[in-house]
Amino acid sequence: MIKIPMTVLGASLLREELHRLKTVERPRIIAAIAEARAHGDLKENAEYHAAREQQSFVEGRIMEIEGKLSTAQIIDITHIENTGKIIFGTTVTLFNTATETSVTYKIVGDDEADIKLSKISVSSPIARAMIGKFVDDIIEVRTPEGVAEYEVVDVVHE
Repeated sequence: MIKIPMTVLGASLLREELHRLKTVERPRIIAAIAEARAHGDLKENAEYHAAREQQSFVEGRIMEIEGKLSTAQIIDITHIENTGKIIFGTTVTLFNTATETSVTYKIVGDDEADIKLSKISVSSPIARAMIGKFVDDIIEVRTPEGVAEYEVVDVVHE
């Protein structure tokens, strides 16, 4: 089975969501279905159909989260020696040599990636180019506009 890397925080957030879905959402929906059934004719009962649709969504999400957690390889980088090398879980500041701008990214698992929070997937082209590099190294990333060149300015091992 292929293991998918995930940070400790990412796994924790998924477990919290799973717990909420199983202990809060599922019972609420079951109660809504029971109440809608009590109203009689199910064919034209909009509350019943809405509750069943919510139930389907919640059960699907529960299965999805359980699947992700079962294939996750949770990586806690606090237990990995800090050599200054860019690895999964590190936060990296890059300087774009062409535009003279800096960007900071945290390398996370595919499901945790959120560019608005500056979290990029370990399988993204820029993350793949960064892995194994050190401060002051130059990396090149192929983009639709051509090759972008970045200098590694800082690596935070948290």
